[in-house]
Amino acid sequence: MQISKDTRSHYERIGGEEKVRALVQRFYHLMDELPEAYGVRKMHQPSLKGSEDKLFKFLSGWMGGPQLFVQEFGHPLLRQRHFPFSIGKSERDQWLLCMGQALDDVVEDEALRNELKLAFIKVADHMRNQSESD
Repeated sequence: MQISKDTRSHYERIGGEEKVRALVQRFYHLMDELPEAYGVRKMHQPSLKGSEDKLFKFLSGWMGGPQLFVQEFGHPLLRQRHFPFSIGKSERDQWLLCMGQALDDVVEDEALRNELKLAFIKVADHMRNQSESD
C-alpha cells in the first residue's frame, strides 16, 4: 500500500472544496443505490441532503480545510452524535463499502486514497456502539 510523504493537508491534496463535495455526493449516491448498504441507508432520513451537507462540512475540517462543521454546529462529538443509532460491524462495513468505493471513484492519487481509507476505517470502527465479536 502506497503512502505519500506529501506534507500538504488531505484537503489540499484531494483538491479542496470541489473534490470533498464530489466525494460526499458519490458516497451518498452509493449508499442510496447499493443494496448492500441498505442497513446503513435506513438510518438516514428519506432525503440525504441534510446528511450530505453535514458530512461535507465535517470532512472539510477533518481533512485540514475550513472548519465549517465546527463553525455551525460546534465540536463534532462524532461518537456522541451517533449514539442514537445502533452501529455494529455490519453498519460499519456498509458505511466503509460506500466510502471506499467513493474514494476509488473520486480520488485519483493512490497514496491519498490509501491514507484516507485507513483513517476512515479507524473512525468508522470508533463509531460502533454494539458489542459484537470481531
